[in-house]
Amino acid sequence: MSSSHPLIIYTDGSSRGNPGPGGYGVVMMWGDKAKELSAGYRLTTNNRMELMGVIKALEALNKKHIPLTIYTDSQYIVNAVEKGWLKNWIATGFKGGKKNKDLWLHYYELAKNFRIKFKWVKGHADNLHNNRCDELATMAADGTDLLVDEGYEDEGNLFRKEY
Repeated sequence: MSSSHPLIIYTDGSSRGNPGPGGYGVVMMWGDKAKELSAGYRLTTNNRMELMGVIKALEALNKKHIPLTIYTDSQYIVNAVEKGWLKNWIATGFKGGKKNKDLWLHYYELAKNFRIKFKWVKGHADNLHNNRCDELATMAADGTDLLVDEGYEDEGNLFRKEY
C-alpha cells in the first residue's frame, strides 16, 4: 500500500422495514485497488446497518493509525461522530434511551486505531460508490442465510417497531 493514496471507504445500510431484514454494503478503495464487503441480517434496523457497515470496514483493515475518509449517506453517523454526540452518549451511559449502544461502543474502540474523517454524501443520487454500497446492502438484505443481529435481538427487540 502506497502512502501517496488515501484510504477511502464508502458505506451504506439498508433494512426492509424498520425493523426488518437488513444489510450493509462497503466499498474500500486504496489507489487502484478496491474491495467490497456486505452481509445480511434477519432482523435489524436501518441505523444499525449503517453503523455495521462502518464497523465491518474498520475490522477489515490490517494497517492501524492510518488516515481514512469514510463517506456515508447516514447523517446519524456523521453527526454522532463529527459533532461529538457519541462522546456525550458514552459519558452519560447512553441515558435517555439512546439506541445501538452495543454497536457504538464497538465502533468507538475500533476508531481509536485510526484517524477517521466522516463525510456525508446524498443517498440515492449520482455518487457511483454510494450507489454501489446501496446495491450491496439491499442485495444482502434480500438474500438467504441471513445472520442474526444479536445486539438487536438480545435487547428484546424481536417484536418491537422503531418509529
